[in-house]
Amino acid sequence: MIWLHDLWRVIVITNTILAFYIVFHRRRSVSTTWAWLIILLVLPALGLTLYAFFGRGISQEDIFAINRQHHLGLQNVLKEIDKAPRKISPSDTSNKGEIAVNFFNKNGEVPLTKNNLVRLYTDGREMFDGMIRDIKRAKKTVNVEFYTFYNDQIGNEILELLIQKAKQGVKVHVLYDAWGSMGATKKWFDQLRDAGGKVLPFVTSRNMITRYRINYHLHRKIVVVDGKISWTGGFNIGDQYLGRKKKFGYWRDSQVRIVGSASLFLQERFVMDWNASIRKNTDVITYNSLFFPDLDENQITEDCVSTQIVSDGPDRYEPYLRNGVMRLMLLARKRLWIQTPYLIPDDAVFAALQTIALSGVDVRIMIPCMPDHPFIYRATQWYANELTRYGVKIYIYNNGFIHAKTTIVDNLYSTVGSMNQDYRSYDLNFEDIAVFYDKNFNKKMADSFKKDMQQSTLLTKEMIQKQGRWLRFLQRVSRMLSPIL
Repeated sequence: MIWLHDLWRVIVITNTILAFYIVFHRRRSVSTTWAWLIILLVLPALGLTLYAFFGRGISQEDIFAINRQHHLGLQNVLKEIDKAPRKISPSDTSNKGEIAVNFFNKNGEVPLTKNNLVRLYTDGREMFDGMIRDIKRAKKTVNVEFYTFYNDQIGNEILELLIQKAKQGVKVHVLYDAWGSMGATKKWFDQLRDAGGKVLPFVTSRNMITRYRINYHLHRKIVVVDGKISWTGGFNIGDQYLGRKKKFGYWRDSQVRIVGSASLFLQERFVMDWNASIRKNTDVITYNSLFFPDLDENQITEDCVSTQIVSDGPDRYEPYLRNGVMRLMLLARKRLWIQTPYLIPDDAVFAALQTIALSGVDVRIMIPCMPDHPFIYRATQWYANELTRYGVKIYIYNNGFIHAKTTIVDNLYSTVGSMNQDYRSYDLNFEDIAVFYDKNFNKKMADSFKKDMQQSTLLTKEMIQKQGRWLRFLQRVSRMLSPIL
């Protein structure tokens, strides 16, 4: 048995050397470094296997495919926007939010658009009815991009509609994340391909297992119809988003419908993601009037909302979207209200939330009452408990599952998008948000938040003290591993 002891010693020493090399050879946050180091040292062999699939950086091949997609026709889009008449809404607040506007547009790639009609949707049935209605009316193009596109009742309903539109001659493109769309097989999507539509998995979804990288996902949710009408937010395509899953009950989310120039930038985002994912040059989408039509001057009214479309992903060196949202939060003087299903902020955002709350700003964060991922939920509970100590009001939504990803700053600015307040959205996922600089839209967002508060429980220090030792232990362990969850 001595040889087994010697073999184990060799394994442990080799594992330790490899662990330190693997973790420190590439740039990452201190918290993520320590989390992976713990996993690698505590779980020899198994830790290395987990790291191989979940810890390695995005492949250079994927980075090249994504970064070579320059902003498609950005200058042409800007010319179209400049030609359109501008009626500045009385509720426009973009001048007061100039710091955030400039941050998001620091490279001239995220211009502020003024002429947008925006509607907020918070109920799945109403949202899907509206989206389906727009797709039915499509004349030229329908582009669909989702993290989750399930093969279930609503998934088949939308797929069948896309098949009908493709048969009518409409150019239909679908881009999806294979990991998030379990059950949506190639055979299932072949129905749309056979009808003339085009379907692709996102570039990071290809050969995830064989390339040992399954941690980088397309998390955006985008639909663009005829280049003029667009949808984005938190809803994916699946029955659970309609409250049809007993596990979650009612599904509370946020999605926006945009008619106007901001749709051109969601279209551009889709086209760049599509072109990064193609395998045949014949599938490339080039800038043309079919996908980027002239703006309709008749839609410009005093109800228009100033909007920026911001997207980000792990192909960037810095967490651009996280930094921008944090900069927007730091503009808060009276209130900062946030909805997120996962509250696992990194050190920078955690410190910002503390600072804002301790400055006398009314900080409220709404989280779910139930987990969809147990470890992530325990980590969320730990951060909720800790932020409560700094005066942040944590509201636990009780009417089902809240999946909305929104931010409300004073009565001036608000965001709706796909980005959660967690490490994964900051560093690993490809995300997008719409930033709105408008008092009227801000009020609609705030009214929705207040309505949700009526079906929520305020987390108190007494409630935290009643949490058992085992639960607190799970929360601490989950929090310690949160950078890699």
